[in-house]
Amino acid sequence: MEPAFWQQRWADNQIGFHQAQVNPYLQRHWPRLQLALGSRVLVPLCGKSLDLAWLAGQGYRVLGVELSRRAVEDFFREHGLEAEVRQQGAFEVWRGGDVELWCGDFFALRAEDIGDCAGLYDRAALIALPAQMRAGYMQLLSRLLPASCRGLLVTLDYDQSLLPGPPFSVGDEEVRQGFAGWQVDELEAVQVIGESPKFVQAGASSLLERVYRVSR
Repeated sequence: MEPAFWQQRWADNQIGFHQAQVNPYLQRHWPRLQLALGSRVLVPLCGKSLDLAWLAGQGYRVLGVELSRRAVEDFFREHGLEAEVRQQGAFEVWRGGDVELWCGDFFALRAEDIGDCAGLYDRAALIALPAQMRAGYMQLLSRLLPASCRGLLVTLDYDQSLLPGPPFSVGDEEVRQGFAGWQVDELEAVQVIGESPKFVQAGASSLLERVYRVSR
């Protein structure tokens, strides 16, 4: 997707992907990663997710990466946080407490930016990208994240021919191929078609949310 697509979605407040509560999969499965408190956690394409504040509240240093400055501004305003803002390479970095939001293109990240991230949390990044960009995204994570990194990944799996996306369908085989060299464990698979009228109206009979633990 071109950056302008997401900038326009935020400008028009078309942000149905934003959840009004902390993700239950995150709350349920994050402790299983057994990351040391104080570890730095990468959250790609983070928007203004409440999950950022939850992770910080659990004792982690959060590094969110987001293209839209509007989303970054909204996060700090809605949480009543004062932000220190600085420029770092291609990114405008906003910091408040244990949360840093890097405003810019995720694909511009370098090893020195995220090489100390022991944790990864992806609820809405992989499924926001079309196939070619997904492959590049997973390759970038493998190239830049340290050998000890562990994380949670949430995907959607449905008949892509019925809806153009985003969110895009990402099957189990694609996840395992994309994270080759990682250990990939499926923790949960939940049928959510009954909660998704858009997919029902499009003719979908199945919409699976899968939760993975990925570790290098």
